[in-house]
Amino acid sequence: MMKKSLRILVVDDDIDNAHSLAELFEIEGHDAMIVHSGEAAIAAHLAEHFDLAFMDVMMPGLNGVESFLRIRQMRPHAKVFMMTGYSVEELLQQAVQHGALGVLNKPMDADAVLKMVNFIGANGLMVAPSFGSNYSEILQKMISATGQRCQIINSPQTTPLVANSEEVLILDLKTSLIDSVGVRNRLCQTGHEHPTIIVTPPALHAETGHDALRDMTVTGVLNKPFDPMVLLNSLEILAA
Repeated sequence: MMKKSLRILVVDDDIDNAHSLAELFEIEGHDAMIVHSGEAAIAAHLAEHFDLAFMDVMMPGLNGVESFLRIRQMRPHAKVFMMTGYSVEELLQQAVQHGALGVLNKPMDADAVLKMVNFIGANGLMVAPSFGSNYSEILQKMISATGQRCQIINSPQTTPLVANSEEVLILDLKTSLIDSVGVRNRLCQTGHEHPTIIVTPPALHAETGHDALRDMTVTGVLNKPFDPMVLLNSLEILAA
């Protein structure tokens, strides 16, 4: 059965890397377009639809994260994956202009959660990998039990009840980490600045077992170096 031909945008200021990746896609029967800046990526998304886009983080002018956030404002359903040598935490630090970043891991207790909330501050961001379907509710109970107001946000369209508050937001959107960061940035831009905990879905266990691709659907981040053949075999899943 012939694979579906995809329209793919490759964004990288390294001309050789961009052309190598695009040629690989085209050899497999896909239609690839190359641009070399974040500004050009935004213009391309304004002009046409892409099934997938792969964007390098470090570029002159608008970097990949800034470009991604603008593209998703224009095209909420655009499927854009970051290519970077950074860890996910370092990438998030670029996406958040103000505030500290924390990562909440097991084991956890109420004191640990509250210390982290206080650490990140009023405009800070914390990431909490999910450990079960009711994980957000557990976090909310822990935080509320201390007298701190806390609200769970399950939909990108939901607006917090109070703006400019010390109320803690728990974003549990069942989507990728980078997409959740985009929702959080939108809330900040509309005056809703809160300490925010992003709950990420459990990591998907890809059959390939390749570390660079294993969690890409969860994080939205493709860490370099990666096996291009494994990426090719994952394209239809990523575009679905």
